[in-house]
Amino acid sequence: MTQDAAYERSMRRALDLAGNGPATGVNPRVGCVILGADGETLAEGWHRGAGTSHAEVDALAKLPAGAARGATAVVTLEPCNHTGRTGPCSVALLDAGIGRVVYAVADPGEHSSGGAERLRAAGVAVQGGVLAEEATVFLADWLFAAGLGRPFVTVKWASSLDGRAAAADGTSQWITGPEARQDVHRRRAQADAILVGTGTVLADDPALTARDADGALLAGQPVPVILGTRPIPAGSAVLAHPQVPLFFDGGDIGSVLRALHERGIRRAFVEGGPTLASAFVAAGLVDEYLIYLAPTLIGGGRLALGDIGVSSVAEQRRLAIDHIDRLGEDILVVARPRERNDHVHRNH
Repeated sequence: MTQDAAYERSMRRALDLAGNGPATGVNPRVGCVILGADGETLAEGWHRGAGTSHAEVDALAKLPAGAARGATAVVTLEPCNHTGRTGPCSVALLDAGIGRVVYAVADPGEHSSGGAERLRAAGVAVQGGVLAEEATVFLADWLFAAGLGRPFVTVKWASSLDGRAAAADGTSQWITGPEARQDVHRRRAQADAILVGTGTVLADDPALTARDADGALLAGQPVPVILGTRPIPAGSAVLAHPQVPLFFDGGDIGSVLRALHERGIRRAFVEGGPTLASAFVAAGLVDEYLIYLAPTLIGGGRLALGDIGVSSVAEQRRLAIDHIDRLGEDILVVARPRERNDHVHRNH
């Protein structure tokens, strides 16, 4: 087996190890394999969540003192170069005497990047880009959030085929069928936070939990985030959520997203209602659209989306369809913006 093939094999193992870590939270899922001079595996490690040892340190801790000298560390993400709850992984690798570091993707973080440069400056051989495409897909949301300093934002709505999110009397439960609603709960469980406006809380009193088909709570529960200035009743269902709700006035959603990012939230799920969804679209702060279409017609003025700042066809927000799924009698359209508006994110 060639050296490159050995590195790819070990990187795939490192990606498998990374999958043991928590899918949500402030830190990325990272795996590490330490190889000896003959390519044999000396130790393996992965990151188990904020405040625990990073993957490289976890692997090194399984070796006797001096056993890593001259060895190769294969790690899914460039070793970090900053001190947070734990020290820099680049320093830990240097202290252990590692001779070569092979990583998949560079760390885009403003404060955490630079580990590869530090290692090279100390005489360690460094090789990046091994299985970069696979690792980028695996770390997609975290890489996105680290690069922009805000969470990846998904906006979801359910509507009739004529684009209505509710009937004239305001009722909306249920436009879509059980399969579509269960898909929403599954996606909620994969998010770090679920965002709604106070209008939705007052009108629908949602629990904002992620539940299975029998109503039991799923393992993953997003933090409820309520945007708006109107007070909500003391008995609101969201106040009994397993996670403590966060409240923002919602005046500057760019600032809200930055605040959520600082709290470790990397994936935000915007679920209601039309006013809030429209604000995110108008600000250019939507990275993914989940549009559930039911085979029904409602009519009236209760649209799923309101004013998004488009006054002519020339200003329309073009989307790229990622995929379309059939969920029972309903259709799910997953789409993303054709053009990124990341300058909006940095300037607000």
